[in-house]
Amino acid sequence: MSERAYDVVVVGGGPTGENVAERAVKGGLSAVLVEAELVGGECSYWACMPSKALLRPLEALGAARALAGSREAATGELAVGAVLRRRDAFASNWNDAGQVKWLEGAKIDLVRGQGRLAGERRVRVAGAGGAATELRARQAVVVCTGTRAAIPATPGLAEARPWTSREATSAKAAPGRLVILGGGVVACEMATAWHQLGAREVTLVQRGPRLIPGFEPFAGELLRDRFASQGVKVITGTTASRVERAADATLRVSLASGATIVADQILVAAGREPQTHDIGLETIGLEPGSWLEVDDSMRVRAVSAGWLYAAGDVNHRALLTHMGKYQGRVCGDAIAARAAGRAEASQAAPWTRYAASADHAVVPQVVFTDPEVAAVGLSEAQAQARGLQVRTVDYEIGRVAGASLFADGYQGRARMVVDERRRVLVGVTMIGPSVGELIHAATIAIVGEVPLERLWHAVPSYPTISEIWLRLLETYGL
Repeated sequence: MSERAYDVVVVGGGPTGENVAERAVKGGLSAVLVEAELVGGECSYWACMPSKALLRPLEALGAARALAGSREAATGELAVGAVLRRRDAFASNWNDAGQVKWLEGAKIDLVRGQGRLAGERRVRVAGAGGAATELRARQAVVVCTGTRAAIPATPGLAEARPWTSREATSAKAAPGRLVILGGGVVACEMATAWHQLGAREVTLVQRGPRLIPGFEPFAGELLRDRFASQGVKVITGTTASRVERAADATLRVSLASGATIVADQILVAAGREPQTHDIGLETIGLEPGSWLEVDDSMRVRAVSAGWLYAAGDVNHRALLTHMGKYQGRVCGDAIAARAAGRAEASQAAPWTRYAASADHAVVPQVVFTDPEVAAVGLSEAQAQARGLQVRTVDYEIGRVAGASLFADGYQGRARMVVDERRRVLVGVTMIGPSVGELIHAATIAIVGEVPLERLWHAVPSYPTISEIWLRLLETYGL
């Protein structure tokens, strides 16, 4: 067994791990990335990039058909093969050569194989052909292994060979009839994609009472109405009780409500679980399969010696690529600062820039459905649960001149949640065509804690959909 030493050993080569290693190297440290699959991780090959590559052509075609003049020109059928080839290109055809080249340029070493903790500051990597490498970290080990799809223990489900998000974003053809278990972001985005890419029947089965439950209720209600108008069936308040695949590959999905759905494929989008089952947590006294609780510098609280960090989905703070990358930057800065001997109490320490850490309450997210849903910060219910005295203001986006120009019959809604004591925004939710491009303005307003009276002077250009900001503030009373 060979042994190598680095300042920082990062287990997991997705975007979070890449950011940790890059910041550590920029801080003067040496770093190595351990990756068992493809460098670039879930986001690059089975999540953000391929899913949005599938959805964007559908959005573009829908936008053309929403306007008189271009509607008449957009009369052809969607070129499904071209959409899938474009998706494949954005996933680099599941080849990570480009990402490996980036690592080389960033002076980050790569060790391929399954990395497992082997005691304090040690990671053992099982490579191809049985070769093993032991890596020793002089400063820190960082776990960036992310999450995987959780498969419920429903009788027959695992045996039915269900799709997870991986298969749903990389499939080569649409199933004729698709059942989706779940009503969150993955479920709704993949229902949107495969319905328009050729599935003649799509049924969403959501255990709870509404879709995208982490968002404001009105967003889920409007999205459900839109699905109904498109022919996507949504069943709420129940879940699968048994799944059976017949000899002819047909699926029978029995629901707890007593109904049965016949389908060709089933997608499980019922949540995520941490990929910590086989990374050696037991060697340092932690429970395999658990989430790793961290402080605001991403250091694992349960390891008293302070050498273990966890960034990205695996710490369960905010399961989104952009937040994982943000945490990676925080983590790499903190490790480099501590290695340089800068006092943790010093306000000069790099991670003190994130004292009001964004992953606590200012998490932006876009759901790329038709229409899009975008939100940042707290919903009204979440703000009230935190003890804030809030007021909500709603406005129909279609009443804004820029929206009516953007699409004939534009339908959408915006809500802002105001902390009345401080007179600042703490949350914004929007649903409507292309609202994902509007949400960063809300993110800046919330992070910057811009007083409403000052925000009123941020005059939106006319006629754009951004005029929604003026209308929300006027409705508030400014």
